[in-house]
Amino acid sequence: MNNMPEVKVGIVAVSRDCFPESLSVNRRKALVEAYTKKYDAKDIYECPVCIVESEIHMVQALEDIKKAGCNALCVYLGNFGPEISETLLAKHFEGPKMFIAAAEETQDNLCQGRGDAYCGMLNASYNLQLRNVKAYIPEYPVGDAEDCADMIHNFLPIARAIEGLSNLKIISFGPRPTNFLACNAPIKQLYNLGVEIEENSELDLFEAFNKHEGDERIPAIVKEMEEELGAGNKKPEILPKLAQYELTLKDWIRDHRGYRKYVTLTGKCWPAFQTQFGFVPCYVNSRLTAQGIPVSCEVDIYGTLSEFIGQVVSDDIVTLLDINNSVPKDMYKESIEGKFNYTLKDTFMGFHCGNTASSKLSFCEMKYQMIMARSLPIEVTNGTLEGDIKPGDITFYRLQSTADNKLRAYIAHGEVLPVATRSFGAIGVFAIPEMGRFYRHVLIEGGFPHHGAVAFGHHGKALFEVFKYIGVPVEEIGYNQPAGVRYPTENPWG
Repeated sequence: MNNMPEVKVGIVAVSRDCFPESLSVNRRKALVEAYTKKYDAKDIYECPVCIVESEIHMVQALEDIKKAGCNALCVYLGNFGPEISETLLAKHFEGPKMFIAAAEETQDNLCQGRGDAYCGMLNASYNLQLRNVKAYIPEYPVGDAEDCADMIHNFLPIARAIEGLSNLKIISFGPRPTNFLACNAPIKQLYNLGVEIEENSELDLFEAFNKHEGDERIPAIVKEMEEELGAGNKKPEILPKLAQYELTLKDWIRDHRGYRKYVTLTGKCWPAFQTQFGFVPCYVNSRLTAQGIPVSCEVDIYGTLSEFIGQVVSDDIVTLLDINNSVPKDMYKESIEGKFNYTLKDTFMGFHCGNTASSKLSFCEMKYQMIMARSLPIEVTNGTLEGDIKPGDITFYRLQSTADNKLRAYIAHGEVLPVATRSFGAIGVFAIPEMGRFYRHVLIEGGFPHHGAVAFGHHGKALFEVFKYIGVPVEEIGYNQPAGVRYPTENPWG
């Protein structure tokens, strides 16, 4: 199943009719040449039909890029640009769009060769606002051919996320577990984002699972699991049931995705799941996420939505973790202090029972779920994947709808430290600069739940632009303020 959107950016050059059209023609050619030298040519399409100077040209360009299979748009101001037709092009194009502008090339040609796109970008942005058209405009949107090629390339992960959200269905199973109101959030914002949701009963899932008993495909999935786990396969007797469950979910996606291209899942693992199904779904969840189908626990709808956005932006596997427990002082003194530039309050442990993909763990074992086994027979808690998360850069982030149906988000760059956790579950020692203040004045103050999505690598720049594009107010996108920069709710006397 292909669950990752791809984008093809149609580059349409525009020109104000009182400026030389040749400026836009030649600058567009130079831009395309610069892009194909540095990046993959299949990412872009150069619209050759016309340089857009009028509304008629706008219609011609729109039809051409649609015919070419473009699902993203780059409006390129080769000169000042026609503010009406260029913004109408963006209005009528259904998909993510960006605006960039050409810089002047040389001091030796500032009469007939001056394009004034620096000025034109101001009118373009004003007209976009008049028409209520959303578009991505880079931090500094004016540049030469190489600069603009980089801008388009940086637009790709943003465009993938916007395209993905407009074609996404979230499939959920069951209501949120008792005492997990923290993961409860209004779904109205999903529809505002263009996301579909299908909410199902656990009983529907259980029926589908039982119908897959004896499925002829189970042995092949068991073999895959055995190869993946290797020596970490501590509960081999449960693999057929886990394989049966994996096939159930994949077949459900096949039969229920409808007209949507992309799917994420969210389900339950307690309080009744393990006693009725006879296992916990953590390892299967990790496998599906590794295959590009993010799965969140505890029916965390905005958790799986966040995972999907991170997967598309990073083009990599993601995970969902509890912002779980503090790092003990003795662990900090022995393994972190003096070795890494973090205070104790900068550190915490990110944990979940076992939904992190094996490729993101330093080692792994598939065994029983310790927390559940405290109150249940061990044999019905098998199926979790445990191990320390691999050290390296991470982005901790989340998109959330608040109780009053407003979109809010946070983003923080950090890292997983190469420190043994000495604990259980899929877990790592995380460090985020100024985490203590971020924890208090963004996570607590903002009313965010305990689940946070984790992308591997630093992807805050693209995530920030995605959240802005989809309508999260900038003041509602929290991040870890550096030392000396006060949060609005922070006591100025400390």
